[in-house]
Amino acid sequence: MNAVSTSALDATSRRSAGSLRRRDLRTGALTLGLGLLALVLAAMSLLIGPAALSAKEILRGLFSGHGTASVVAQQIRLPRAALALFVGGALGASGAALQGLFRNPLAEPGVTGVTSAAGLGAVVAFYFGFAAGHPVLLPAFAILGALASASILYLLSRAGAGAVALVLGGVAIASLATALTALALSLSPNPYAMSEIVMWMMGSLKDRTLSDVAFAAPLVALGIVVLLTTARGLDALILGEEAAHSLGVNVHGIRRRVVLGVALATGAATAAAGAVSFVGLVVPHLLRPFYGYEPARLIWPSTLGAAALVTAADIAVRLISPDEKLPLGVLTAILGAPFFIWLILRMRRDA
Repeated sequence: MNAVSTSALDATSRRSAGSLRRRDLRTGALTLGLGLLALVLAAMSLLIGPAALSAKEILRGLFSGHGTASVVAQQIRLPRAALALFVGGALGASGAALQGLFRNPLAEPGVTGVTSAAGLGAVVAFYFGFAAGHPVLLPAFAILGALASASILYLLSRAGAGAVALVLGGVAIASLATALTALALSLSPNPYAMSEIVMWMMGSLKDRTLSDVAFAAPLVALGIVVLLTTARGLDALILGEEAAHSLGVNVHGIRRRVVLGVALATGAATAAAGAVSFVGLVVPHLLRPFYGYEPARLIWPSTLGAAALVTAADIAVRLISPDEKLPLGVLTAILGAPFFIWLILRMRRDA
């Protein structure tokens, strides 16, 4: 009897191990596919624009140092394609990490007010002329705004605020940041500063330069790396804080790193592109059925998926509105807001 039981247990273990391997292979292939999709869309982005240049001319322009094709490819389209990848990656990683930290499927940089606060920081830098003094001050102020917002949410979560309270807190932060941004817009004596503030409120990748990429990319990359280091700790938090403590997880350290990573990534992304909402909410939910409910397995795929989504949205902006009167942030809000409402209704139905 014992031999039969042992054989049955061994067979069950082998089937379970085989199932896990197959799952890992499927998710690994999907992650690779997301990365390739993001690169393909970035390549397509290089080919789209008002200048009638062929793919061969653009490719030659990327590696030559003179001519119209070189200027268009290197100074206009390459920064835009690169920033779309970095901005999307920052929002996707931040959304997946925040949802894991708060154990709240509604958490993401836009909904929690982090994006609005980062935008307010950038607006402050423009309004008081700090951005003109030194270019690094623009992302610095945006990161400070994002850090302040994420820290408030962190303190609320430590105080025992539930999922609904955290969302309401994020709405309050976003409303205050939007109101202060509107105040700065109405009081701005400088038409140039006013146009920049409007751009930050709507979100856009138009007219970005390699300097924008040079400032944003390292900060976004650092923020994503910090978030990836929290993945295993976020998995433990799924069981609750007491269980995570019993497993030897430094819960407060995980929270601090998530706040820092989100502030770096979202602040830099917002400084570069303005407010691009709902990306960090949509992508983790689209990928969760394939990767499960473990943040450790979802942060990196969400980074790649969001990079692909923002790049695709930026391409759609140029195809739908060649004069680009439709900003990127407006398009993502139009697509993301119905998804957000559907998600709330589904949560109420499942409750």
